[in-house]
Formats: sequence, structure tokens, C-alpha cells
Amino acid sequence: MRWQINLAMLILPSALLAGAVMARPGDVPTGATAPKSAAPGLEVRRFGAIGVAEGLKAWDSIHAVLSHPRCQSCHVDERGVPLWSGAYFGGTRAHAMNVRGGKSRTGEETLPCATCHRVSNRPNRIPHAPPHAGIEWKLAPVEFTWVGRTSAQICRQLRDPRRNGGRDGAGLIEHIVHDHDVNGFIRWGFDPGPGREKPPGSLQSHLDDTGRWVAAGMPCPDERGAAPAG
Repeated sequence: MRWQINLAMLILPSALLAGAVMARPGDVPTGATAPKSAAPGLEVRRFGAIGVAEGLKAWDSIHAVLSHPRCQSCHVDERGVPLWSGAYFGGTRAHAMNVRGGKSRTGEETLPCATCHRVSNRPNRIPHAPPHAGIEWKLAPVEFTWVGRTSAQICRQLRDPRRNGGRDGAGLIEHIVHDHDVNGFIRWGFDPGPGREKPPGSLQSHLDDTGRWVAAGMPCPDERGAAPAG
């Protein structure tokens, strides 16, 4: 009887793991991108002349989103340790199970993110289950580290093509629109499912704030009262 019990103890976790990663309707193979979802699109609004003060106000709203746990927890440094944060966790702590993104930022060196985070356009509706999106789950590039940095530091980083994926202002706006179209991480952040706090505002208001900030010349908080830097 003892050996039967011990064998069951070995088989059960394996069966549970298999069930956790088993493909379900709406899932796509690892490394792929889910087809575009049918959710309403975003409106890219055009802004005329925007002053520095209004641009800085827009930046403050942008930073409130970027520094929120839904956005910041995967924008970590070269150690590649994703974070669990928010009211549910009583603060911020490292992702459990010794998860590491590695140099790949997808965890392929140890435990791939795709083990639990599927590529799918199905809604995230199970409280505190591993979330999924329409693209492969991964950490942001190390150049996009936000954790531990001030609003001014993140601002300068976001407008610097050497540290933002080679994007100018129009490219930053297009990045948000594209992420929405592929059901990516920005869109997920504003609809993370039950049990997870959303960042302030909406994806549309975040896009509008970005448009205002870009129209104002992308000023940063440490430049208040001065002309925005290039």
C-alpha cells in the first residue's frame, strides 16, 4: 500500500501540470501570436499645439500607468525576476517558484513563461490564475527596466530611441495601437481579470495622454519650467 501511495504522490503533480498547460479552445502554439481579436479599436486623436505644462500633466498620468503593478512588474532589471505586487499580495515580492526570465526574458533557460502563461485571446476570467494574452508571455527587454526608477528617469528612457526600441513619438503611439490589435500586454493590463487591480484610466485615455505628451515635445518632470529636451 505504501508504494501505491508514493506512486500516486508522484503521478498526481505531473497530471496537474499536464492539465495546466494542456491546450484549450482559443490557445495557440507556444511562440505564435493569436489572431487579432474583435474588440473595438482605439481612436488615435490628433492634438494641436500643446504647451509644456499640459505635456507634463499628461506625463504624470502616463507615469501613473507605467508605475502601476500591472505594468511595472515585468519591467525588471538584468536579474530577470518578475514581481508579484498589488493589494492582494500585501506589497511587492518576487514571483514564486523561483521564476527567472533569464537572458531570453522568456524563461527558456529554466522554466519557460509559456509553461503557465498561454497565448490566447480567451478572456482572463479565473481569479488569480496565470494570465494570458495574444502574444508570447515574457519580460520586457532589460533596456526597458522601470522598477526602482524615478518618474524623470523613466520619462527620459521612454523618449530615447536607444532605450525604447528605436521609436520616436509617433512610434510610441503606434506601439500602443499595435499592442491593442494583437491583444498584447498593455491591453491586458487594463483588463487583467478578476482579483487584479487595473491601472488608472483606460487604454484609450492612456493613448490620449501619450498623444498629448508627444505633441508637447515629450517633456520630463526634471525639465519643469524649461524647454523640453530632444
